[in-house]
Amino acid sequence: MSTAAIGFLYAGATLGAMLSGIPIAFALGFVALAFMYVFMPAASLDTVAQNVYEEMASITLLSIPLFILKGAAIGRSRAGQDLYSAMHAWMHRIPGGLGIANVFACALFAAMAGSSPATCSAIGSAGIPEMRKRGYSPGFAAGIIAAGGTLGILLPPSITMILYAVAAEQSLGRLFLAGIGPGFLLVALFAGWSVFRFRSEFAAAKAAYERTGTQHPILKEDTYSMRERFSTLPRVLPFVVLLTGVMVALYGGYATPSETAGLGGLLALALIAVIYGVWRFRDLDPILTATLRESTMLMLIIGMSLLYAYVMSYLHISQAAAQAIVEMQLSPWVLLATILSLVIALGFFLPPVSIILMTAPIILPPLKAAGFDLVWFGVVMTITMEMGLIHPPVGLNIFVIKNIAPDIPLKDIIWGTLPFVILMAVAIVLLCLMPGIALWLPDLLLPSTR
Repeated sequence: MSTAAIGFLYAGATLGAMLSGIPIAFALGFVALAFMYVFMPAASLDTVAQNVYEEMASITLLSIPLFILKGAAIGRSRAGQDLYSAMHAWMHRIPGGLGIANVFACALFAAMAGSSPATCSAIGSAGIPEMRKRGYSPGFAAGIIAAGGTLGILLPPSITMILYAVAAEQSLGRLFLAGIGPGFLLVALFAGWSVFRFRSEFAAAKAAYERTGTQHPILKEDTYSMRERFSTLPRVLPFVVLLTGVMVALYGGYATPSETAGLGGLLALALIAVIYGVWRFRDLDPILTATLRESTMLMLIIGMSLLYAYVMSYLHISQAAAQAIVEMQLSPWVLLATILSLVIALGFFLPPVSIILMTAPIILPPLKAAGFDLVWFGVVMTITMEMGLIHPPVGLNIFVIKNIAPDIPLKDIIWGTLPFVILMAVAIVLLCLMPGIALWLPDLLLPSTR
C-alpha cells in the first residue's frame, strides 16, 4: 500500500475515532496502536511504553503540572474576584470601564494561571453577574469573559507555548517573550470593542429612557472614593509581585522554565495561605485534586499525541505530507493561509494540545523552508487556536461560560463571542504585516539564541 493511501487511511481512522465520542487521548492512542499492529514490525508493540516515555522525557514538559498547580491555587481562591474588584474600582469612570476591567483582569489572571478555562471560570464567576447587574447584555458580558479567557494560552506562562516549544524545538524563553506584544495587542483590541459596544448599548438605553422614562441599569454610574480604590490593592499586589518575580527569574536567567514553574507553584500556595488562610488539608484538597486531575488528563493527551506523531513519522506520512505541500510550490503567504485554515478547521474538533502535537511534523518543515520564523509562527498559531476556543461547535470557553452562567442562552454566548473571533483575525493580519510586534522583545532580550 502506498504512503498516500496509508496517510488517508490514518486520517480517516482518526476522524472516525474522534467522532465516535472516545476521549481524545484514547482515540489517538487506539489509532496509533492499530496502525502499529498492522503496518509496523510486531516487535514495535513491545516498545510502546518505552517510545512514549522517551518522547515525554523532556525537562520542559515537567513545568506543565507545576504551572497547573499555580493556576489551581490562584483559580480556586478568591484571587480572581479580588483582582476583578480592584480593576473595576480603578476603571469605572471610563465608558465601558467595567468591560475593560474584565479584559484586564482576564489578562493578568491568565498571566498568573496559564489556563484559559481557569481564567474564564475565576473572572467570569464574578464579572458576568456584575456586568449583567449593571445593564450589559448577556451576550456582551459572556463574550468579554470568553475572549479574555483565551489570553491564557498566549500570555506566559502558557502551557500551549511549552508544548509548541517542544514540538518545534524552539527556545521557550523566546516564545514566552514573543507572546507578550501580541497579548497586549489583543487586550487593546478587546478593550476597544468593549468601549464601542458599551457606547452602543448606552445610547440605546438613553434613547429608551428619554422615550419611555424607564431607567436602564446601564445608565447608573458607580462612584468610588480614593480610599475605597486603595483599599482594593493589598490583596492584589502580592499576586502582581508573584507574576513579576516569576518573569524576572525566568527571563533574568536565574531559573529554568521548570524551576520557575516550581517556584511559582510554591509561592502561589504560600500567598493563598497567608492572604486567604488556605493552608489546612481540607482547603488544599480541592486544589491538589484539581491539579492532579488536569495534569493527568493533559499528560495522557500529550503522551498519546506523541505516540500518534511517532507512528505517523515512522510510516513516512508526515514526511510525505510535508513534501507534497512543498511540491505544490505555493507562495509563502498562500502556504501560511492554507496552514492556518487547516488549524482553524481542526479547532472545531480538537484542543490546542492535540493540534500542535499532531500537525507540527507536517506543517513546520514547509514553513521553515518558506522562510518563516518558527517563533513568530508559534504566536500566530496560538492566536489561531485561541479562535478555536470561542467558536462553535466545540469552543471550550463557550461551554465554561455556559456552566458558570447557565441562564444565558447558548446562541447569545456564541453571538457575543463572534466579534472577538473577528478581532483575533485582525490581530493575525497585523502580525503578518508587522512581525516585529511579536519578535521585538525576544530579539531585544534574547538576541543570541535566535
